[in-house]
Amino acid sequence: MKLSKPLISIIVLNYNGKRFLEVLFDSLLKTTYSNYEIIMVDNHSTDDSIDYVEKKYPLVKVYDSGGNIGYSGGNNFGIERANGEFVLLLNNDIEVTPGWLEPIINEFLSDENIVACQPKIRHMIDKDSFEYAGASGGFMDIFGYPFLRGRVMDTVEKDNGQYDDNVDLFWASGASIAIRKNVFEHSGMLDNDFVHHMEEIDLCWRMLLQGKRIRVATDSIIYHYAGGTIKPSSYKKMYWNHRNSIFMMIKNYSTHRLLYLLPARIILDKITFLKALLTFDKKLMKALFNAHLWLWSNIKLMVKKRKEVQSTRKIKDKELDKLLFHRSVALRYFLWNKKTFNKLWRR
Repeated sequence: MKLSKPLISIIVLNYNGKRFLEVLFDSLLKTTYSNYEIIMVDNHSTDDSIDYVEKKYPLVKVYDSGGNIGYSGGNNFGIERANGEFVLLLNNDIEVTPGWLEPIINEFLSDENIVACQPKIRHMIDKDSFEYAGASGGFMDIFGYPFLRGRVMDTVEKDNGQYDDNVDLFWASGASIAIRKNVFEHSGMLDNDFVHHMEEIDLCWRMLLQGKRIRVATDSIIYHYAGGTIKPSSYKKMYWNHRNSIFMMIKNYSTHRLLYLLPARIILDKITFLKALLTFDKKLMKALFNAHLWLWSNIKLMVKKRKEVQSTRKIKDKELDKLLFHRSVALRYFLWNKKTFNKLWRR
């Protein structure tokens, strides 16, 4: 018999984030849901985060991963040590509200086919606005560009209740994503070769290919500072995003779709490079060049991972069409001025 309050393991990945931990753990300890454990995985910080947490928050289970092994590596490390039926991956620069877990658990209990869920994520500084990395749930265009209910490209909306309906998503935010632990047996873990950024989208895509569902619970509200480890405008973020979006397309699309969508995506990246060249944006040019250099240098790795995904998928691409935007988000944003989700996503 299923427990009405199943155990959920909250996994906090930390790297030199001591300045955020008091707000995070003070808010977590006010959680009204009664059956949870808190695990902090520390990616070998140098700012005495471990000593601080062990002394001030003895209920938190603290593990040193032994090195800076990235988002995927650190969270996989925590998942392997979690006892819960569900795991919730949570960034260290988060503040939760007391009743944040109940709506998420209720989504899971409503349908066993729901394997991942995220809360509504607002910005920690401007609390009336959505937050860049999660907002009210994620979608993607067919060329691998993600966007959110509440954030399209660089335009972030105020939260006026316009996305308060709980809906199926293409992806849930890695800043706060709850997952049924048993789903990893079929979909695999977070991909360590992604290192940073979009690894949660890749995982969500693989879960969807198993015929599963991903949801947003908008009655669950948290606040995210964002950019606590890697700044949103940094070269690293540009590099990882361009590299990993193509990486996941190669892994997860069927051969038929990949043959025509991958060349189109490469053309879009060439257009972006030309724009960067004309505006003397050296950072973006370098990010694009190095991203494509890595992709060309790691074809064997990507082919191997593609074979693994394609051999276990249970549904065809067309069954996910309702969750994909079948035009270019970038072109609609820059040329047609479609800068909010509701203007973009008209069905």
